[in-house]
Amino acid sequence: MVQNPNESFSERFFVEMSRLLLLVDQSEVNDVVNCLVGARDDGGRLFIAGSGGGAGHASHAAADFRNLAGFEAYSVSENISEITALINDISWADSYAASLRNSRIKSNDCLLVFSVGGGSEERNVSTNLIGAIREAKAAGSFVVGVVGRDGGFLRKVADASVLVPEGPTDLVTAQVEAFQAVIWHMLVVHPKLSRNTPRWESLAVEKHAAS
Repeated sequence: MVQNPNESFSERFFVEMSRLLLLVDQSEVNDVVNCLVGARDDGGRLFIAGSGGGAGHASHAAADFRNLAGFEAYSVSENISEITALINDISWADSYAASLRNSRIKSNDCLLVFSVGGGSEERNVSTNLIGAIREAKAAGSFVVGVVGRDGGFLRKVADASVLVPEGPTDLVTAQVEAFQAVIWHMLVVHPKLSRNTPRWESLAVEKHAAS
């Protein structure tokens, strides 16, 4: 997309975000919701994985899935002592898979992955996430994700995934990671998943009831 010289960068960024938001495939969102509901209702746990910004999402999302959606949820990279020991003693590529094995991931669990590209074995990209996905699939777990590249490993093998629509090439990472936050925040308050009302919304309801 060629930038209009009369358009500010922030305006361009938000216009693109608005345009892409309307292109998200709602059937893909529903498929992810159904996998999450299936795992939770079967007594399964939710493991969440990402690298970089995705790891940040995983930590925050695990808290919200626990507090708002009633999951036993964990960020795969949260225990820095464990994950760095696994990287040091085994390898980066196998560290997340080893963490899932330590947690005894099983068939009624679910792995949620946040990735910009989805991983590529051929290009040696996000091999830790590829290892985690393989481990989860081997255990018979659901694998779901939010990803920005249609041809990546995650997109190919996940039971369900939301593809962030393709935007300007110079904004891919920023926009995909922004969308990931929007999508998982939507998931934790989705009527099929929500168990508890967030505090500010509860206060608003109380204030309205008292007025």
